[in-house]
Amino acid sequence: MSVPAGPPQAEVRHHNLSVVLRRVHTEGAVSRSELTRATGVNRSTTAALVAALARAGLVREEIPRTHRSAGRPSPMVLPVPERAQVIALEVGVERIRAERVGLGGTVLAEHTLLPPTDGPAAFEETVARLAGLVESLGEPAAAAGNCTGIGIAVPGLVRRADGLVRFAPNLQWTDEPLAAALSERLPQPWSQVPIAVGNDADLGALGEHARGAARGYDDFVYISANVGVGGGLFCGGRPVPGQRGYAGEIGHMIVNPRGRQCRCGARGCWETEIGTDVIIEAAGLQVPYDHSLSGVVEAAAGGDERAVRALDDAARWLAIGLGNLAAVLSPRLVIFGGGLQDIYEATFDQIELYSATTGLARSRAPYTHRRSALAHRAPLVGAAELAMAPLLDDPLGSGRPLA
Repeated sequence: MSVPAGPPQAEVRHHNLSVVLRRVHTEGAVSRSELTRATGVNRSTTAALVAALARAGLVREEIPRTHRSAGRPSPMVLPVPERAQVIALEVGVERIRAERVGLGGTVLAEHTLLPPTDGPAAFEETVARLAGLVESLGEPAAAAGNCTGIGIAVPGLVRRADGLVRFAPNLQWTDEPLAAALSERLPQPWSQVPIAVGNDADLGALGEHARGAARGYDDFVYISANVGVGGGLFCGGRPVPGQRGYAGEIGHMIVNPRGRQCRCGARGCWETEIGTDVIIEAAGLQVPYDHSLSGVVEAAAGGDERAVRALDDAARWLAIGLGNLAAVLSPRLVIFGGGLQDIYEATFDQIELYSATTGLARSRAPYTHRRSALAHRAPLVGAAELAMAPLLDDPLGSGRPLA
């Protein structure tokens, strides 16, 4: 009887290189002994893996100046941010933001632009502005040949396979080929750099899992509200994309069938009750350019009755939606991002009160909730992680830096 062969040695080495680089990328500085435990190989094999990554310029080693235990200290392995860089972009209703991010998550440069006004040419103008940001912000990476990818966060349904934005109602986009259009607009060498596009809430969840409030959690929901409401789902430590990659559109979960008309065409969507503009208008205030809820929170703190009612209503609708999500998904953690961070801080007690009597009681389906650790950067952080993923999956292969 033959014994099934294990995976080829080259495949095992490829996997271990990925484990080592990913650990260094997310932790920032890891001892070689920790990497040995993470990979499950012996010390000499770990040393060889680190040496291979060091020869590629992706990591470097340092001997700690101080150590607690007796004997020779284990070398620390650190990422080299300049060697592998990505451009992270976020297209929002009120702004376009960009960062150049190095291996290890180091932000090397950043810039913010105003988006174009609505109209037939808005998509083309957005692409032109994105191209300008990539060229100006990424020039040092392009000159050194060290840019490994571009990641873009968009508030809408995205077909990940080719970066087509199927529907982004708040941007008034339908079936816009964002990745292809940007690639065509960029000159060499940028036109050869892989471009990945994702939903902003999905990427917010990815960012929180890698570097924020969801570290250590494998089952969680990230909820972000600005003009619209989106959600990113993780189960078993992995994103939940759904059949076509459109899972997480929780803002269009119907919570009030007799409620307001939504931009998507339905009536009573969750975002028609907890969207930032809805709350601001309910408080009797003018919607500020950045759609921030800080004015509502300040007015409520000052005793303004309309603002107090608006926040209380928002907390109640939040609890209703959370009850639905908890019953269906049973997450360990719910993270409030975007404009919901302000509501979370101001109405924590009301959310707890309403949640206790909405859907499955928290005592029977317990979960923790907290505000985002990355605040408004979460989608950008996720876009950077999305763009860096090919390198982390295959450090010395197809995902390697350009030079």
